[in-house]
Amino acid sequence: MCGIVGYIGDKSAADILMDGLKQLEYRGYDSSGVALMETDKIDIYKAEGKLQNLNDILFMNRDKIVGSTLGIGHIRWATHGAPTVVNAHPHTCNCGGVAIVHNGIIENFKELREKLEAQGCTFRSQTDTETVAHLIAKKYSLCKDLTEAVRLASKEIDGAFALCVMHKDHPNKMVITKRNAPLLVGIGEGEFFAASDVPAIIKYTKKAVYLKDNQIATLTRDDMQIIDTDNNSIFFTPEILPWEPVALSKMGYKHFMLKEIHEQPSVVRNILAGKLHSIDSEIALDEVKLDKSTLKNLNRIQIIACGTSLHAAMVGKYIIESFCDIAVDVEASSEYIYRKTVTNENTLVIGVSQSGETADTLTAIKQSKAKGSHILIITNRPDSAMAREADSLISVNAGIEVSVAATKSYMAQLLSFYLLALKMAEVKGSLDDSLLKTLKSELMVLPQKLEQILVHKEDIQQCAKIYANTKDFIFIARGVNYPTALEGALKLKEISYINATGYPAGELKHGPIAMLDESMPVLSILMKGTVYDKILSNSEESKARNARMIALTNSTDDKLNTLFDFVIRIPEIQEYLSPLLAIVPLQLLAYYIAEFLGKDVDQPRNLAKSVTVE
Repeated sequence: MCGIVGYIGDKSAADILMDGLKQLEYRGYDSSGVALMETDKIDIYKAEGKLQNLNDILFMNRDKIVGSTLGIGHIRWATHGAPTVVNAHPHTCNCGGVAIVHNGIIENFKELREKLEAQGCTFRSQTDTETVAHLIAKKYSLCKDLTEAVRLASKEIDGAFALCVMHKDHPNKMVITKRNAPLLVGIGEGEFFAASDVPAIIKYTKKAVYLKDNQIATLTRDDMQIIDTDNNSIFFTPEILPWEPVALSKMGYKHFMLKEIHEQPSVVRNILAGKLHSIDSEIALDEVKLDKSTLKNLNRIQIIACGTSLHAAMVGKYIIESFCDIAVDVEASSEYIYRKTVTNENTLVIGVSQSGETADTLTAIKQSKAKGSHILIITNRPDSAMAREADSLISVNAGIEVSVAATKSYMAQLLSFYLLALKMAEVKGSLDDSLLKTLKSELMVLPQKLEQILVHKEDIQQCAKIYANTKDFIFIARGVNYPTALEGALKLKEISYINATGYPAGELKHGPIAMLDESMPVLSILMKGTVYDKILSNSEESKARNARMIALTNSTDDKLNTLFDFVIRIPEIQEYLSPLLAIVPLQLLAYYIAEFLGKDVDQPRNLAKSVTVE
C-alpha cells in the first residue's frame, strides 16, 4: 500500500523522486524518505508525516544533493511499526552499504530476523522491510554482485514485495524486483524510472515495462537487463502507457475529490460512447466473452470486491438477478480467500477493483481461476495484474483518480455493471423488450441528469453546513439503493470521520432505532418505485423518535416537506437506474461536510488508495 520510486540517469534524482512521491501520495502518507547515491556512499533522508516534511529537509540540504543522479524513494502507509522516522524507508544494512525501499508485507520476517540477528545483524526499526536490507547485504558479502544478491535473497522471502535496491559499491546501478505487488520501469533516453504506479513517471516517459512476479531488473543509465529467479534472461517488449499528465491536475478545483465528482458526466459519456449507440442496438462489450452457450451453462455468479467496489458489486447483484434470472453472491475479498469456496467451471467470478491491484481480490481471483471459473474483471486499470488474469474484461475508463475517496470510479463501476447486466439479458433474452429500451434510453440521457445535480448543488452545501457538527449519521434505503446508503455512509466516514452507518430501512426497528433521538440525523433515500411507500413509513417511524430527518428523493410530493427537516431533490429516473443519480448528492454532502470541518479531503487519515497488502 506504500509507494516506491527509483531513478537512474543524468538529472537530479532528488527532484524526480520527490515529484514521483507526490504523485503516489494516494498510496500512503504516514512518512517518507529517499536514498541518494553520492560518490562513495548513500545518504538517507527521512521524515515523519506528510511529504512536505521530507521536502523541507531536502531543501535544507539542496547544495549537498544536487549532483546525485541515482536514488530511490518511498511514501509509507504503516503496516509493521509506527509511522516514525526510524521506521520510515529507505532502510539500510548495518554497514550502510545496501539501501532499499519496499512495498508489500514480508510474511516470514520474524524467522528471517531471528536468523540474521544470530549472524550478528543489529536491527534499528520494527519494520519487516529492514530484514530484507540485512538479508541482501549478507548475500552480497558472499557474491559481490548486487543482482545476484537480490536474486538469492528473494528466494528466501515469503509474502508480497516490490523492491528497489542500491549499493554504495555500485554508483551506477539499481536493482528492482517484485512478487504480488505492482512495479513498472519507465524507459527514457539515457535514464530509467521505477515506480509502483504510472502517475509517478508519466510526466517523464510514456514507454514502460511492467515487471512480472519474480523477475529481477538491473538498471544502469544505458541498459536494462531482466532475469528470473533461476537466472534465466527474460526478453521484454516495452508498451506505451495510456495516460496523460494533465489528469494529475486539479484544474482549478480546491480538491481532487471535487474535481473527480464533477468529472462523472464525462466519465459516463466516455463509457457509453463505444458501448451504447441507440436503444435498438445491442450493448457492445467486445472484451466480455460470454456467449449464449457459456451463459446457458452458468449456474452461479460470484462477485468479489472490497470497500467502495463491494458496494458497486451489491448493486450489480441486484440488477443481474433482476435482469438475467441468475443467482449472484457478493462477498468481501478478505473473507472469500480464507474459507472453502464452492466454485467451478460453471461459475462466473467477477472481480471488481479500481486499481486492479487490490491484494485480497487478486488472491481470490487466482483461487477461482485455478478451479476453472470464468474470470471477468471490472477495473479502472486495464494494465493491472488483475486484468492480466482475466478471461473477460470491462475497463471502466474513469481516468486517473487521485483522491483516496473513490467517486468517479464508483460511478464507472456501477455503469459497467448495468451494461454487463443488459448485455447478458440481451444474450439470454431474459428482459422484456420495452423495459430494455427504456433502460437504454435512460442511460443515454444520464450525463445530462448528472450535470443538473452538479449545477444545482447549493441545497447540498446548505445541508452540509447544518449537519457538519453531528457526531453520528444514519443512512437508510431499500432494494437497489441499499448499497447507495452504505456507500454514502462510507464516503462521510472516510473523509469527515463522522460515525456514519448505512442500514436497510426495514432493519431500523430490529435494533438501530434505539439510537435515535433529537441529535441523530437520518438520511432516507426515497426513489419513486416499488419500495417508496415502505421507506416513507420507516422514515415516519424515525421521525416519531425525534430524529433529524433528511430526504434524498426524486419525488415532488409536497408532504415530504412536512415529514423531513431537509429535502434534497434529484431528477426523475427509472427505479433500477436510480443508484447512478442518488450517489452524487451523497458524495457532495460528504465532501462539503469534510470541507466545513477542515479535514484533509484528498488524503484522509489512516487510508490509502490502492490496498496492495492483505
